[in-house]
Amino acid sequence: MNAPAFAIEPVRRNFKFPLKKSKITHWNGAGRNFTNFLNALSVFFPEGERFFIDSVRNYREDIVAPQLKRDVSAFIGQEAFHSREHVEYNNALAEAGFPVEAYEKIVAILLDNIKERTPKAFQLSITVALEHITAILANGVLETPEAMEGSDEGYVALWHWHALEETEHKAVAFDVFNQVVGGGLSSYFLRTGTFTFANAVFWPAVAAVYLDILRRDKQLTNLKGWRATYDNLWGKNGVLKLILPDWLDYYKPGFHPWDHDNRHLLKRVEEIIAVVGAPKTKATKKTTKKVSKKSQPQEDNV
Repeated sequence: MNAPAFAIEPVRRNFKFPLKKSKITHWNGAGRNFTNFLNALSVFFPEGERFFIDSVRNYREDIVAPQLKRDVSAFIGQEAFHSREHVEYNNALAEAGFPVEAYEKIVAILLDNIKERTPKAFQLSITVALEHITAILANGVLETPEAMEGSDEGYVALWHWHALEETEHKAVAFDVFNQVVGGGLSSYFLRTGTFTFANAVFWPAVAAVYLDILRRDKQLTNLKGWRATYDNLWGKNGVLKLILPDWLDYYKPGFHPWDHDNRHLLKRVEEIIAVVGAPKTKATKKTTKKVSKKSQPQEDNV
């Protein structure tokens, strides 16, 4: 597993996003069905990012490289901010009548069982696997502007910010895994085995939440909406179609996340600032009453 010749250091950006809650089920220009696909993904983020933070924190005393220590600290900060903003996003979905708390409880039970029943190395490898999925999804969103055409700018800014920072820190958990688990044959099988497992659990879970949201939103028979979703995911410029080669690359023995060099996308953070203003210097502690404390991981330093 060869590290890149360049270094990308994640930056904590404390943005707040002007989300119009009344638009939660139709903020995307492609219509309600594709909007709700993205909403279904958002349901998984707060609990998932808490798991990512904890699995990396498990090894913080074993990290020796100063740069990697700084990268891990920034990774934790970025994921904490992502979780906070998606809690607010998911609250809008809950206020629209969707059982977000029930969805998140299922995710929490699954991840808590992994934490309680598996070794820490397995937990870290699950994080590495899911970070790869989120990184290539982020690249797909950023490289297919068609997916956000005609959409509400507050929601677009949030998704693009999240995608940019997932790109920025996409190798941090991977590099921790390389240091603490190693790069031999057994670590390869652990890394790829958990990737297969993560995909087998994650995508059916997303599909189940998505279909339930569509059912409750009375969009299951919306054929035009299904066509728009298909076009945005699997069409000529579909996000999932675009990321399939990168998804397969994870199985290469010498794979490293920065083999997919998309550093040029990181310049687009200025587009986010143009919509929401410069990031705050300190994290805000304010939450809404719907948010469980457990769903909001906190920043800290390694």
